[in-house]
Amino acid sequence: FSLSTQDSLLYIDSLLPNQNYYFQVSSIQHQVSSIKQQVTTMDTTSHNFTWQTFTFGEHQHSVLYDVAVIDENNIWAVGEIYMNDSLGYPDPNAYNAIHWNGSEWELKKIAVTYNGNETIAPLKGIFVLQTGEIIFSSGLPYLPQGNSWKLYHLRDMGVLDQNDGSVERIWGTSMNNLYFLGYKGTIVHYQNGIWTKIESGLSIDFWGIWGNSDVSTIWACGYTDDYANSALIRIKDGVVEKIFEGLSNSQNNGYYVGPMSGVWSDNNYRVFLMNWEGVYLQQNNNQLFLEKEIAGFSDVGLGIDGTLHNNLFVCGQRLIGHWNGYTYKEYPELILQQRTFKSVKTNANTVCAVGRDYNSPIYSNAVIVLGK
Repeated sequence: FSLSTQDSLLYIDSLLPNQNYYFQVSSIQHQVSSIKQQVTTMDTTSHNFTWQTFTFGEHQHSVLYDVAVIDENNIWAVGEIYMNDSLGYPDPNAYNAIHWNGSEWELKKIAVTYNGNETIAPLKGIFVLQTGEIIFSSGLPYLPQGNSWKLYHLRDMGVLDQNDGSVERIWGTSMNNLYFLGYKGTIVHYQNGIWTKIESGLSIDFWGIWGNSDVSTIWACGYTDDYANSALIRIKDGVVEKIFEGLSNSQNNGYYVGPMSGVWSDNNYRVFLMNWEGVYLQQNNNQLFLEKEIAGFSDVGLGIDGTLHNNLFVCGQRLIGHWNGYTYKEYPELILQQRTFKSVKTNANTVCAVGRDYNSPIYSNAVIVLGK
């Protein structure tokens, strides 16, 4: 093939893992060639993991919504876990967080004080900065303050109004640059102590968010509450750019579009876009183009995370799967008929997925699966 532009990006999707390839560029006009450049493609990662499963909850509907893996001995998950009190009676006040110290899980109640009243609300989102600060959301942001957290009531502050949705998805590069996304297309930016609402022009609920810490670009996706419409956006320097907004049952490059439920990336060239049916490669540009499907799910996909493009994890309804750069594998031994994983996170050689085991109309267990 010939290159006719001054600057070209080549994407070759037929290379095999752990193989040597040689590339050479020649000029037909000047009859000269470059020296051969050798590249070795990345090897696959292993599908083999040792799994542990933990369940919590003694009454009502216990569930975990999100998880953060700092390292193998420091994992946080958030949600609502209902336990009995010291006398064996149902405690109506749920634990809203749980922490793994490398050997056991410790239930926690993260309390905040607002207008003189202490509250322990169910937590819906968690994000940990590279510098170690832990940020929560109950639908409203909790930012660390000393050894505790401070609630920012964005509606009382005038940042959001009653027509805006709660914000539960979190991404940021520092304590001076945080994004909170949520329902009804709501986006809020926190920078240098100032909260700003960013107009998205969307009515979808955001479910997936991911950004590269070395650049000011964030990807987010979601769908309407009737699942009929989906959207994919890119936020660059605080400006929302719509990549796609349309019907979930439409097609792009021969692939089913949505509902779009997750997005993840490890570089500036392409992203992994997940919908209910699988994971696809999406070019990092301003148009939706699903280049290739790398994973087809046995059930509905809801969460995605990875460390590199050859080590990607997904979760969902009766679903945990792993992409190793060449093949995709699911783990049926972790699945129960009424089990749904809502979030999965990984760091180094540790992966953790959280969700719910639905036992009856009045009772559910929070479930955690830990793999190494």
